[in-house]
Amino acid sequence: MVKLFISGFPLNSTELEIVQLVGPYATVSTIKIVRDKISKKCKGYAFLEVTDQKEAEAAIDALSGTPLGDRELTLNIVEEKPVKPQAPKRPFGSKPSYNSGSSNNYDPQKKKRPRRTT
Repeated sequence: MVKLFISGFPLNSTELEIVQLVGPYATVSTIKIVRDKISKKCKGYAFLEVTDQKEAEAAIDALSGTPLGDRELTLNIVEEKPVKPQAPKRPFGSKPSYNSGSSNNYDPQKKKRPRRTT
């Protein structure tokens, strides 16, 4: 699978219209139009997954720079970033252990220094 970024289509476009636009050049398996969370209006770009690298390049060659309405299409291949391993999670309700290292010299038996009175 190859992920494509597409922008420059009209803001009132639907998923079906974009798939029909890219369909002659590449087999689209998934599409996600990015929308505003509150207003649900299209932000003007989408992500597509196509089945083959050659098809993705053919779609880019055929459609990049094509005027569509008052806008111009832009297609790019999305480079996959390596996934960072997540830090292990603590069980619910547990407190972090601050006394786990040797650099912490806390001694519960040690008496505190008296406060200074001025």
